[in-house]
Amino acid sequence: MTSPRVLLSAWKIRAKKQLGQTFLSDPSTAAMIAARSGISADDVVLEIGAGLGAITIPVARIARTIYAVEIDSKLIGLLKNELLTESVTNVVLMEKNILHLDIPELSERLRRKIIVMGNLPYNISSQILVKLINSRSGISRAILMFQKELAQRIAAQPGCKDYGRLTVMLKYCADLKTLATVDAAKFFPKPKVDSEVIEIRFTSSLKNRANDEQFLFRVIKAAFGRRRKTLKNALAGSELRITTDDVLRALDLAGIDPIRRAETLKVSEFVTLSNCLENILPSGNQSR
Repeated sequence: MTSPRVLLSAWKIRAKKQLGQTFLSDPSTAAMIAARSGISADDVVLEIGAGLGAITIPVARIARTIYAVEIDSKLIGLLKNELLTESVTNVVLMEKNILHLDIPELSERLRRKIIVMGNLPYNISSQILVKLINSRSGISRAILMFQKELAQRIAAQPGCKDYGRLTVMLKYCADLKTLATVDAAKFFPKPKVDSEVIEIRFTSSLKNRANDEQFLFRVIKAAFGRRRKTLKNALAGSELRITTDDVLRALDLAGIDPIRRAETLKVSEFVTLSNCLENILPSGNQSR
């Protein structure tokens, strides 16, 4: 692996702060991530933010094919050259914003579920996670690197200040496992905090299934939208446009104390609450 500092300098490219670009600079760390990912020779991988190819190249030596998504047009030529230098021929480069990629359509076209990998930029990590959750029909699992702050949030337990919307959404439909911690010094430019590699394994056999999944996600968002307020006040004053009386009825049916706050609810309680609200509200309120 050529040093990112050297590569970027040679191509007269600067890391873009607005894209949250930090490039893995340690080949042993890249090899470790590839090994722990459990990728096999028959797997198809979708990589988010291929960058300079630090993860792309070692994974490509294992996987069947990699669809490498990179939004920065200035990096595409550099990456093509690196792949050519390393004699890697099973990578399909896609100059695209990952948020605009139809992952289920790609999976259907390939007739297989995809494994997603990537070192996610902090500024859009949450948006990407929501997209992956909503696209999981085409994804078997994801191996993602997050800055430690976000990694701790998505793995948090109820009652913890880090427990939030993403935590609940992920735990509703996936099992999480930490694969590695990566020191900030392994990146260029060096970020302020360490990173963690987390495996998100999506499951089709949900322990607690919501009657309307998208409505559940809206309820979760509303509950955490004003997390310092009680559930009664957070939901009644939310974009769901629910009256206080309806909120109290639903909470009573769900067996949830209205003075509790969102961060105290387990996933199963959110599902029960969502189902109770759905039974009370007119259908128009649920689909907005």
